[in-house]
Amino acid sequence: MSFLNLSGKTVLVLGVSNKRSVGWAVAQALLDEGAIPILGVHRPARVAEVESFAKGCRIVVCDVENESDIESLGTRFSQDGIALDGLVHSIAYARYENSGMRFHETSRKDFLQAIQISAFSLVEVARHLKPVLNPSASVVTIGISSTQVTAENYGYMAPIKAALGTMVRYLAKSFSRDTAIRFNSVDAGPLKTRASAGIPGYLKNYLYAEQLTFRKRALEVQEVASTVLFLLSERSSGINGQGIVVNAGMDLNYFDADIVDRVTAIQP
Repeated sequence: MSFLNLSGKTVLVLGVSNKRSVGWAVAQALLDEGAIPILGVHRPARVAEVESFAKGCRIVVCDVENESDIESLGTRFSQDGIALDGLVHSIAYARYENSGMRFHETSRKDFLQAIQISAFSLVEVARHLKPVLNPSASVVTIGISSTQVTAENYGYMAPIKAALGTMVRYLAKSFSRDTAIRFNSVDAGPLKTRASAGIPGYLKNYLYAEQLTFRKRALEVQEVASTVLFLLSERSSGINGQGIVVNAGMDLNYFDADIVDRVTAIQP
């Protein structure tokens, strides 16, 4: 038996969009542990792409922008007799077409759409899938480690991820009334994914963040996935309602001597 004891466990992974996504890294790690991942994509057009690299995995379509889709997914699992030992919510969306806008210029429509998809969907997924979650299941979502930092190019996503972290704590409390289901988040540093490539100016921030890590090497999606698996496992049974920061020390290294020397060297 492996340390994590995830063999044979059924885990729904929402947000498997491509081979470079955090969701797929989690699914791969689950497969390596002998678990049974069910992969969630947000629209039918994604199914063929995911099938091309996730051979043998069950794929379900669920657009979390529509509550009816989430409800239907719960009904389908119930009818199929599926009981989930774990749930991974790896979903984020924001429109970056107007990337030059400052935060106070964010439109209500864009913000509400993004918070529904990226944060409140966790509440609706938890509610509608509660009947098929095992009493001691673990739910893990993906946050960011820099909700206290105003990265201008990230737009309104940082406040939304901050809201997601709060929802994790409230869901943990709410579910504790009649279950032992746990809720936690993995709050990751900047990652090189296909989704992040669509954020204007992301590469510069990514390279800067890499230099802020203690090891001078950026975080990898597999490192995030490893933390997710630990939280899914019974080995983390004492962790609930928490945000686990995984960013290679980035947020603790603002006064790194190399960076300070580089900046002060160009001063007159």
